Amino acid sequence: MPLQRVHFAEDVPEVFRASLQDIRRELEVPAEFPPEVVAAALTSAQNPRLPELDRTDIEFVTIDPPDSMDLDQALHIERTGDGYTVHYAIADVAAFVQPGDPIDQEARRRGETLYAPDKRTPLHPPELSEGVASLLADQVRPALLWTITVDATGEGTGVVCERALVKSRAKLNYAGVQKDLDAGSASESIQLLREVGKLREQRELDRGGVNLPIPDQEVVTSNHGWGLEFRAPLPVEGWNAQISLLTGMAAADLMMRGKIGILRTLPESHDDLRRKLGNTAKALGIVWPDETSYAAFIHGLDPKVPAHAAMLAACTVLFRGAGYTAFAGSVPENPEHAAMKADYAHVTAPLRRLVDRWTGEICVALSAGTEVPAWVRESMDEIPKVMDEADRRAHAYERSIVSMVEAGLVADHIGSAFDGVITDVDERENTRGIVALSTLAIEGRVTGTAPLPLGQAVRVKLVEADIAKRTVAFELIP
Repeated sequence: MPLQRVHFAEDVPEVFRASLQDIRRELEVPAEFPPEVVAAALTSAQNPRLPELDRTDIEFVTIDPPDSMDLDQALHIERTGDGYTVHYAIADVAAFVQPGDPIDQEARRRGETLYAPDKRTPLHPPELSEGVASLLADQVRPALLWTITVDATGEGTGVVCERALVKSRAKLNYAGVQKDLDAGSASESIQLLREVGKLREQRELDRGGVNLPIPDQEVVTSNHGWGLEFRAPLPVEGWNAQISLLTGMAAADLMMRGKIGILRTLPESHDDLRRKLGNTAKALGIVWPDETSYAAFIHGLDPKVPAHAAMLAACTVLFRGAGYTAFAGSVPENPEHAAMKADYAHVTAPLRRLVDRWTGEICVALSAGTEVPAWVRESMDEIPKVMDEADRRAHAYERSIVSMVEAGLVADHIGSAFDGVITDVDERENTRGIVALSTLAIEGRVTGTAPLPLGQAVRVKLVEADIAKRTVAFELIP
């Protein structure tokens, strides 16, 4: 499920620091790595498992936020006839982590990297994730090299996944790449990223798939108090994401044909969800015709428009219920990720997500026609449970932080009136529900003395905004 992250334009204000610590304590977010894990990381950094294949000739680059050091992916695309060859190098965590060692055990406890405005809680020790395992520029690194052939329509037609040594030529960032593309000065590989990315976006739309361009929230301060701004993703971020999705779908195809793997799956959403999202769209003044599908509606949203950005954040509920399905010997009965309208697997973020180490090992073996390692087979049924718990904590962490910030934004406005729309009504007590404000991208609990008018515009009074409790509540104004 996509996550909406909160950033602060400057240092985290003191008013939020204690609440952030409370959140971490409540959710048992891991602190520093134990000494034995750090020691194991330092030892493994000196003794990695290196592959024989050398593909340092490929001119890879990484594209990430400027401050990122845990670089999972490096990219190079070339034109092949009327199609393309996508080279995608993924950090080979298994070159440094052995099954059952202290790093592996700690990673299984953590599950995935967690993000907050004031700190990042990594899956692996920084000595690995930001050092020898990261695809840093001008460094030779072990990687899982995906070579994917793509036809003129953007459809993947072939895939090979193998271990290789690679070398990134540059650490690029999204803003810089977008600037180069707009100026016409980007390299041929980056220009082809735009070309292939657009083709993949069209294929996604054609099959009815949804990939949410979730905006980040940034808290800013001024003489007028707190403000909340959305940072819309740049087009290149979407094109880059399409390469990751292409790889995940190629991985799922390998697994389905090999009858062993771990898929990312999601059941079909129900009609009630469409109704709730429709009410949210109404609250935000966005027209959603009855005949327009989820996919077409979402593809028509512009994350640079604040109301659309809030709508995209609300649409993350489409991904609720996503999980992992492990299988061996036969294929799952329901393998599809319903939001993507395709079979899909997580394989491109092993530095930040535990399951990707298992899926990477499976795909390397299937691509080579060799046996999947015994340690993978023996433990793969446990990984969906580990990841489900890790996802639960990550989502709770993100939601708590967003709720904390929203409470902080309106804490000085107790008693003030706001316009909004009732987006949900409690089935057991119809005087309680949820209101989405029309002028702020905030939802909160609302109560009334009569049944709440679902989907209708209302006037509400703010009665609670507690940063420590992370709650915002309103009363319906008759």
